[in-house]
Amino acid sequence: MVIVGAGPAGAALAVLLARAHVPVALVEASTTFSRQFRGEALMPSGVAVLERLGLWPLAASIPQRPLGAWSFYVNGRLLFEQDEPMGSAHPCTLVDQEAFLPALVEIARQAPTCQWYPGQSVTGLCRAEGVLEPGQTPANSRITGVTLGDGTTLPADLVVGCDGRASRLRPWADLPLQALPSPLDVLWFRLADSDASAALGEWVGERFATLVGDGGSFALFRSAAGPLQLGWAIPAPSQDESMPSSPLPWPERWARASPRELADLLRRLPLSAITGPVRLPVRVGRCARWHRPGLLLLGDAAHPLSPLRAQGLAMALRDAEVAAELLLPALRATPTEPLAIDAAVARIAERRQPEISVIQRLQHQETQRADLLRRHAGLRQVLALSAPWSGPLLAHHWLGQQRILRDGLP
Repeated sequence: MVIVGAGPAGAALAVLLARAHVPVALVEASTTFSRQFRGEALMPSGVAVLERLGLWPLAASIPQRPLGAWSFYVNGRLLFEQDEPMGSAHPCTLVDQEAFLPALVEIARQAPTCQWYPGQSVTGLCRAEGVLEPGQTPANSRITGVTLGDGTTLPADLVVGCDGRASRLRPWADLPLQALPSPLDVLWFRLADSDASAALGEWVGERFATLVGDGGSFALFRSAAGPLQLGWAIPAPSQDESMPSSPLPWPERWARASPRELADLLRRLPLSAITGPVRLPVRVGRCARWHRPGLLLLGDAAHPLSPLRAQGLAMALRDAEVAAELLLPALRATPTEPLAIDAAVARIAERRQPEISVIQRLQHQETQRADLLRRHAGLRQVLALSAPWSGPLLAHHWLGQQRILRDGLP
């Protein structure tokens, strides 16, 4: 088996297969796990996967931070706050993926059946007919391996594409992504250590705070490793509305959407302490088909998710767990039977697609509500003025909608 991509889905699947003594080659194009942005939040459904794998609690060397609460502010007033774990077995936990992913890869590499190929790009898919270009793949053509940038060919009974939302394997295998609507993008900032950011950190505490006001809307929280991160919502390019330009510096723009105490702290923040923004296009979708003979897509390669309510990491781990469970009987057979592998691959997609569909629908509903609140000053004013009684009602409604987003489908 060849796994392309050592993100959460690929690395976790490699661990599960290598532990079961299945020969697996894990290929990763990058030589480092460092990126400008990696989602950190691990929902309870993902924690449960790591628990079943015997990997929870995580090693102390991996920066991690359980969230304490979710707070929502409108026009500077606290609308409601919900404490973790909100009825789940575990709290939502922030995990530093730059430390977590190498730890998973190292666990897989300790098994004699795992081969690790860092810094190797996949340049093509092998088929019985040879290496063909995208769009030239016969419908019944079986994928038999991959070619690497250094000319190496890795034959495989199955290729699993875990190469992310910009997957190269997806078009090569003629598995088109069906885009889903998303009205918002995110500008991402990191706030470096300073006296002002330390005071901001004390205000935030262990919360994930969402703030919407006349100046715009943003989320503020402390990362797993400690520094503050801030995500500022902007209209997606497909929206008719364009992002309004402003001569105001970023701290002032954030302050105008904040309660007085936070606004004062933000205005003291030096511009030199702000890194960013990095624009994060929120592109959401899923493939109608996740597989073809000899190939399976998992994680963001099959279903790129919105960052809203932090589903990417948990869903990738759940994909990997189901894939290992259904593939192992077919991969352990001697000799392996292609038809049995294909049948297992089809069952994996059948098992995972309903949950992904529901998760994306719930994410879209939350995004629409957030965008509505961001765009309509009158609605914000009504909610702010009525917060003492409307807040508890909204909190009850919001909490009910979080169950699947937090715990997944059974």
